[in-house]
Amino acid sequence: MKTYMAKAGEVEKKWYLVDAEGMTLGRMAAKIARILQGKHKPQYTPHLDTGDYVVVINADKFRLTGNSKRDVQRYYRNSGYPGGQTSLSIAEMMEKRPEKVVSLAVRRMMPKGKLGMHMFSKLKVHCEMPSHGYTAQQIAPLDL
Repeated sequence: MKTYMAKAGEVEKKWYLVDAEGMTLGRMAAKIARILQGKHKPQYTPHLDTGDYVVVINADKFRLTGNSKRDVQRYYRNSGYPGGQTSLSIAEMMEKRPEKVVSLAVRRMMPKGKLGMHMFSKLKVHCEMPSHGYTAQQIAPLDL
């Protein structure tokens, strides 16, 4: 018996809508990453993008477990120069750009490399948007 490998033209991509209000950040990000990669489909192929599009709304209303994760957990980045490392806590990042917290959580669960970046580009994250602007794509609500 031969193993089925999907071809690029055979893959049908759907659009899903996720409401992040009241959802746990890590669990939600893991499920979204699975959908972006296409692992929920029977024709999943590791070397091909078989995933679907995901639109996340209310990205600023997720919840975190743990006592003080908003203040303790930090996101680091480096400018490349000596002494150029900066860090922000989740609370500080939520004040500036709350959608960045959700997108970083999903991005770090995706494969690293060109294919992973292409899969990640199918994620659209919005804060406080009841009308997301993707009605032409016939979005189906996704219950995580």
